[in-house]
Amino acid sequence: MLNVSEAWQHTYPGALQGLLVMRGVRNPDRHAALDDHKAALEAALRAQFAGYDRAALSAWPPLQPYARYYGRFKKTYHVQLQLESVVWKGKSIPNVAALVEAMFMAELKNQMLTAGHDFEALRPPLRLDIAAGEEHSVLLDGRPETLKPGDIFMADAEGVISSILYGPDARTRITPGTRRALFTVYAPPGVEPAAVRQHLDDISAYARLVAPQAEVELQHLYGAR
Repeated sequence: MLNVSEAWQHTYPGALQGLLVMRGVRNPDRHAALDDHKAALEAALRAQFAGYDRAALSAWPPLQPYARYYGRFKKTYHVQLQLESVVWKGKSIPNVAALVEAMFMAELKNQMLTAGHDFEALRPPLRLDIAAGEEHSVLLDGRPETLKPGDIFMADAEGVISSILYGPDARTRITPGTRRALFTVYAPPGVEPAAVRQHLDDISAYARLVAPQAEVELQHLYGAR
Protein backbone atom coordinates (compact mmCIF):
# COMPACT_ATOMS: atom_id res chain seq x y z
CA MET A 1 0.00 0.00 0.00
CA LEU A 2 2.77 2.44 0.93
CA ASN A 3 6.47 2.45 0.08
CA VAL A 4 8.47 4.21 2.77
CA SER A 5 11.83 5.71 1.82
CA GLU A 6 15.15 5.17 3.57
CA ALA A 7 15.40 8.95 3.85
CA TRP A 8 12.22 9.09 5.97
CA GLN A 9 13.45 6.33 8.25
CA HIS A 10 16.92 7.83 8.69
CA THR A 11 15.81 11.46 9.04
CA TYR A 12 12.99 10.92 11.53
CA PRO A 13 13.64 7.70 13.48
CA GLY A 14 10.62 6.95 15.61
CA ALA A 15 8.18 8.68 13.25
CA LEU A 16 4.92 6.93 12.39
CA GLN A 17 2.54 7.02 9.45
CA GLY A 18 -0.99 5.68 9.86
CA LEU A 19 -3.20 4.70 6.94
CA LEU A 20 -6.96 4.12 6.96
CA VAL A 21 -8.94 3.17 3.86
CA MET A 22 -12.74 3.13 4.13
CA ARG A 23 -15.33 2.15 1.53
CA GLY A 24 -19.01 2.93 1.48
CA VAL A 25 -18.51 6.39 3.02
CA ARG A 26 -20.82 9.35 2.40
CA ASN A 27 -20.04 13.05 2.34
CA PRO A 28 -23.20 15.19 2.69
CA ASP A 29 -23.02 18.88 3.55
CA ARG A 30 -24.39 18.30 7.08
CA HIS A 31 -25.44 15.41 9.28
CA ALA A 32 -27.41 15.71 12.52
CA ALA A 33 -25.63 12.92 14.42
CA LEU A 34 -22.24 14.37 13.53
CA ASP A 35 -23.39 17.84 14.65
CA ASP A 36 -24.43 16.42 18.04
CA HIS A 37 -21.06 14.70 18.52
CA LYS A 38 -19.26 17.85 17.44
CA ALA A 39 -21.01 19.93 20.10
CA ALA A 40 -20.18 17.32 22.74
CA LEU A 41 -16.53 17.24 21.64
CA GLU A 42 -16.23 21.03 21.83
CA ALA A 43 -17.60 21.00 25.39
CA ALA A 44 -15.24 18.17 26.38
CA LEU A 45 -12.20 19.98 24.98
CA ARG A 46 -13.07 23.19 26.82
CA ALA A 47 -13.39 21.25 30.06
CA GLN A 48 -10.20 19.25 29.46
CA PHE A 49 -7.99 22.26 28.79
CA ALA A 50 -9.60 24.78 31.13
CA GLY A 51 -6.86 26.74 32.90
CA TYR A 52 -4.15 25.90 30.37
CA ASP A 53 -2.02 28.63 28.83
CA ARG A 54 -0.19 28.30 25.51
CA ALA A 55 3.03 27.00 27.11
CA ALA A 56 1.14 24.28 28.99
CA LEU A 57 -0.83 23.38 25.87
CA SER A 58 2.34 23.12 23.77
CA ALA A 59 3.76 20.64 26.29
CA TRP A 60 0.68 18.39 26.09
CA PRO A 61 1.27 15.07 24.26
CA PRO A 62 1.06 14.71 21.31
CA LEU A 63 1.23 18.46 20.68
CA GLN A 64 4.83 18.58 21.89
CA PRO A 65 6.23 16.38 19.08
CA TYR A 66 4.38 18.45 16.50
CA ALA A 67 5.65 21.68 18.06
CA ARG A 68 9.21 20.38 17.72
CA TYR A 69 8.66 19.37 14.10
CA TYR A 70 7.04 22.66 13.07
CA GLY A 71 9.67 24.57 15.03
CA ARG A 72 12.33 23.19 12.68
CA PHE A 73 10.63 25.22 9.95
CA LYS A 74 9.88 28.24 12.15
CA LYS A 75 6.16 27.51 12.02
CA THR A 76 3.40 26.88 14.57
CA TYR A 77 1.35 23.69 14.46
CA HIS A 78 -1.97 24.77 12.97
CA VAL A 79 -4.02 22.09 14.77
CA GLN A 80 -2.89 23.63 18.06
CA LEU A 81 -4.09 27.04 16.83
CA GLN A 82 -7.46 25.51 15.91
CA LEU A 83 -7.65 23.88 19.33
CA GLU A 84 -6.91 27.22 20.99
CA SER A 85 -9.72 28.89 19.04
CA VAL A 86 -12.22 26.26 20.24
CA VAL A 87 -11.00 26.15 23.86
CA TRP A 88 -10.20 29.80 24.54
CA LYS A 89 -12.21 31.78 22.00
CA GLY A 90 -15.40 29.75 22.10
CA LYS A 91 -15.39 29.09 18.39
CA SER A 92 -17.03 26.03 16.87
CA ILE A 93 -15.47 23.40 14.66
CA PRO A 94 -16.22 24.68 11.12
CA ASN A 95 -19.22 23.30 9.28
CA VAL A 96 -17.78 21.60 6.21
CA ALA A 97 -18.70 18.47 4.29
CA ALA A 98 -19.41 15.69 6.78
CA LEU A 99 -16.55 13.34 5.91
CA VAL A 100 -13.98 16.13 6.16
CA GLU A 101 -15.61 17.35 9.36
CA ALA A 102 -15.26 13.85 10.84
CA MET A 103 -11.52 14.04 10.14
CA PHE A 104 -11.29 17.54 11.70
CA MET A 105 -13.08 16.34 14.82
CA ALA A 106 -10.61 13.48 15.29
CA GLU A 107 -7.71 15.89 14.70
CA LEU A 108 -8.89 18.18 17.49
CA LYS A 109 -9.76 15.31 19.84
CA ASN A 110 -6.34 13.66 19.45
CA GLN A 111 -4.27 16.63 18.16
CA MET A 112 -2.88 14.50 15.30
CA LEU A 113 -2.28 15.80 11.79
CA THR A 114 -4.39 14.00 9.20
CA ALA A 115 -4.90 14.30 5.44
CA GLY A 116 -7.94 12.96 3.61
CA HIS A 117 -8.11 11.84 -0.02
CA ASP A 118 -10.57 10.37 -2.48
CA PHE A 119 -9.10 6.90 -2.91
CA GLU A 120 -10.32 6.61 -6.50
CA ALA A 121 -8.34 9.73 -7.46
CA LEU A 122 -5.05 8.18 -6.33
CA ARG A 123 -2.62 6.63 -8.80
CA PRO A 124 -0.58 3.88 -7.08
CA PRO A 125 2.02 3.24 -5.93
CA LEU A 126 1.97 5.49 -2.88
CA ARG A 127 5.27 6.71 -1.43
CA LEU A 128 6.28 8.33 1.87
CA ASP A 129 9.42 10.44 1.60
CA ILE A 130 11.40 13.51 2.63
CA ALA A 131 11.25 16.60 0.42
CA ALA A 132 14.42 17.79 -1.28
CA GLY A 133 12.83 21.21 -1.89
CA GLU A 134 12.10 20.59 -5.56
CA GLU A 135 8.74 18.83 -5.23
CA HIS A 136 5.56 20.70 -6.22
CA SER A 137 1.94 20.47 -5.14
CA VAL A 138 -1.30 22.28 -5.96
CA LEU A 139 -2.96 23.06 -2.63
CA LEU A 140 -6.66 22.81 -1.82
CA ASP A 141 -7.14 26.50 -2.59
CA GLY A 142 -5.55 26.06 -6.04
CA ARG A 143 -2.22 27.70 -5.20
CA PRO A 144 0.93 25.98 -6.46
CA GLU A 145 3.54 25.37 -3.76
CA THR A 146 7.08 24.04 -3.59
CA LEU A 147 7.73 21.78 -0.62
CA LYS A 148 10.23 22.79 2.07
CA PRO A 149 13.44 20.74 2.21
CA GLY A 150 13.12 18.19 4.99
CA ASP A 151 9.32 18.15 5.12
CA ILE A 152 7.62 14.74 5.18
CA PHE A 153 5.29 14.14 2.25
CA MET A 154 3.27 11.47 0.47
CA ALA A 155 3.05 11.06 -3.29
CA ASP A 156 1.39 8.80 -5.83
CA ALA A 157 2.47 8.11 -9.41
CA GLU A 158 1.33 11.58 -10.53
CA GLY A 159 2.90 13.67 -7.77
CA VAL A 160 2.62 14.97 -4.21
CA ILE A 161 -0.73 14.31 -2.54
CA SER A 162 0.03 15.81 0.90
CA SER A 163 2.78 17.05 3.18
CA ILE A 164 2.98 17.97 6.84
CA LEU A 165 3.51 21.69 6.30
CA TYR A 166 1.15 22.23 3.36
CA GLY A 167 -1.56 19.62 3.82
CA PRO A 168 -3.46 17.71 1.10
CA ASP A 169 -3.52 18.55 -2.59
CA ALA A 170 -6.45 19.57 -4.78
CA ARG A 171 -6.24 16.67 -7.25
CA THR A 172 -7.04 13.92 -4.72
CA ARG A 173 -9.26 15.92 -2.36
CA ILE A 174 -12.40 14.48 -0.81
CA THR A 175 -15.47 15.57 -2.79
CA PRO A 176 -19.27 15.25 -2.40
CA GLY A 177 -19.07 12.12 -4.54
CA THR A 178 -16.35 10.37 -2.53
CA ARG A 179 -17.36 6.81 -1.63
CA ARG A 180 -13.93 5.37 -0.88
CA ALA A 181 -11.53 7.44 1.20
CA LEU A 182 -7.93 7.35 2.38
CA PHE A 183 -6.98 9.03 5.66
CA THR A 184 -3.29 9.26 6.45
CA VAL A 185 -1.89 10.37 9.81
CA TYR A 186 1.51 12.08 10.03
CA ALA A 187 3.08 11.45 13.45
CA PRO A 188 6.55 12.90 14.18
CA PRO A 189 8.93 11.13 16.59
CA GLY A 190 7.49 11.12 20.09
CA VAL A 191 3.90 10.15 19.24
CA GLU A 192 2.91 6.75 20.65
CA PRO A 193 1.73 4.01 18.25
CA ALA A 194 -1.32 3.28 20.43
CA ALA A 195 -2.38 6.91 20.14
CA VAL A 196 -2.22 6.78 16.34
CA ARG A 197 -4.28 3.58 16.27
CA GLN A 198 -6.88 5.17 18.54
CA HIS A 199 -6.96 8.21 16.25
CA LEU A 200 -7.66 6.01 13.22
CA ASP A 201 -10.40 4.26 15.18
CA ASP A 202 -11.96 7.63 16.02
CA ILE A 203 -11.97 8.71 12.36
CA SER A 204 -13.75 5.53 11.31
CA ALA A 205 -16.26 5.89 14.17
CA TYR A 206 -17.08 9.47 13.19
CA ALA A 207 -17.37 8.49 9.51
CA ARG A 208 -19.82 5.72 10.45
CA LEU A 209 -22.09 8.25 12.16
CA VAL A 210 -22.76 9.53 8.65
CA ALA A 211 -22.60 6.18 6.84
CA PRO A 212 -23.25 3.27 9.25
CA GLN A 213 -22.65 0.78 6.45
CA ALA A 214 -19.10 2.08 5.79
CA GLU A 215 -16.35 -0.51 6.18
CA VAL A 216 -12.67 -0.35 7.05
CA GLU A 217 -10.85 -1.80 4.07
CA LEU A 218 -7.34 -1.29 5.43
CA GLN A 219 -5.79 0.09 8.61
CA HIS A 220 -2.04 0.00 9.02
CA LEU A 221 0.74 1.73 10.92
CA TYR A 222 4.22 2.24 9.47
CA GLY A 223 7.18 3.06 11.70
CA ALA A 224 10.59 4.55 11.03
CA ARG A 225 13.38 2.41 12.48
